[in-house]
Amino acid sequence: MSESVSGKKFSRRKMLAGIGVGAAVFSIVPRHVLAASGQKAPSDKLRIAGIGAGGQGGSDIGRMGGENVVALCDVDDRQGARSYKKYPDAKRFKDFRKMFDAMDKDIDAVTVGTPDHTHCVIAMEAIRRGKHVYCEKPLAHSIAEVRAMVKAAKEHKVITQLGNQGHSTNATRMLVEWVRDGAIGQVKEVHAACNAFANVYCQPRNLPKLSDRPNVPKELDWNLWLGPVAERPYQPFYAPWNWRGWSAFGCGCLGDWACHVMDPSFWALDLGAPTTVLAEVDGYNPKTDFESFPKGTKLTYEFPAKGKRGPVTFYWYDGARRIPKPEALEKDRKVPGTGALLIGEKAGISHGSHGASGCRIFPETAMREYKQPEPYLKRTNEHHKEWLDAIRENRPADSDFSYGGPLTEVGLVGVIAIRFAGQKLQWDSAKMQFTNCPKANRYVTPNYRAGWKL
Repeated sequence: MSESVSGKKFSRRKMLAGIGVGAAVFSIVPRHVLAASGQKAPSDKLRIAGIGAGGQGGSDIGRMGGENVVALCDVDDRQGARSYKKYPDAKRFKDFRKMFDAMDKDIDAVTVGTPDHTHCVIAMEAIRRGKHVYCEKPLAHSIAEVRAMVKAAKEHKVITQLGNQGHSTNATRMLVEWVRDGAIGQVKEVHAACNAFANVYCQPRNLPKLSDRPNVPKELDWNLWLGPVAERPYQPFYAPWNWRGWSAFGCGCLGDWACHVMDPSFWALDLGAPTTVLAEVDGYNPKTDFESFPKGTKLTYEFPAKGKRGPVTFYWYDGARRIPKPEALEKDRKVPGTGALLIGEKAGISHGSHGASGCRIFPETAMREYKQPEPYLKRTNEHHKEWLDAIRENRPADSDFSYGGPLTEVGLVGVIAIRFAGQKLQWDSAKMQFTNCPKANRYVTPNYRAGWKL
């Protein structure tokens, strides 16, 4: 398909990649024709394919702002049912590879809202075909997968976005401005936590008996659901929700929430990669419970000095573990159950999850005395729209893979440390290896089963 602009022919893909993008592209159908109705002109609409049509994936598809949803892909028709009904004209698939083969020229961008263990193989296929990608958090299931996705996105020059919606909130941008303005002085410590869904992330005793062989529902393609991981019998226990608490498929509480809760500090302090990580765990034996996650976890990361800031110690708490209450926090103010405390030389900042919700300096006297700087970071508050706008403007999105990849890695380094609880692991990010624990390096790169590749 080609469209004539000023006597020249441009493919739709080239236009969306930035070649010939500008007023000429959007003059194909004048904006004033549909301006009164508030609708997009047909030439403005991106052709979106949603991979993972239920749950969070379905929510992402629903946030595409009136774009043209041309395809839906889900291995389980039960999960995809709502999206199928909402977009009756979209073509339906179970296998994303078949979808791309059939509709390669009809898709501009994709959303990936599948379980963690399939993020990489799906996103990489899309990137190699020149599709723009919105991928749910965590970006991938392993560090090597993250690196591959970041590299491929750069090489193929596609516009990407990690699904950490809070990154686009005004509160997060305000926190970044406060920290960089010196509102609380040099930040030496960060305490971040998540107390959500503890019964999902910690359930080592709930593993189904291997002798149980329930029938696979006719709506589900179990082999495709497994994707690149080792084959195992179907169990309704895993899908569609509990997979988050099993290491073969998910990354536990840390992997599920780090990209939300760590993000404001990661951005404000430009943390980069940690040099060490130490895990302390409750109710967990790595030799027998390795498929699941602890009842309680405390991680201690050490980030080296960078630029004008000094070193930062970053603590993570989940499950039964909680952020200790600092003396400077007033008695009537609660420590966030899911959120973070930034501890500076002069004061602290408390905030909640999915962005720096409820962001406030403590003690309250410091908040009242602080003169806030004029806002200078762009305000969007619409994470999905930010990605769509970035595609049209041929620029990086605010939480693209080059940012979301390193953020995801912080969580994944911690996930590996849980397997070696009690041992401080030394992490060399440049070499992508643990220098003092060779056994830990086996978890850096995934072991795909036959028929799948990174």
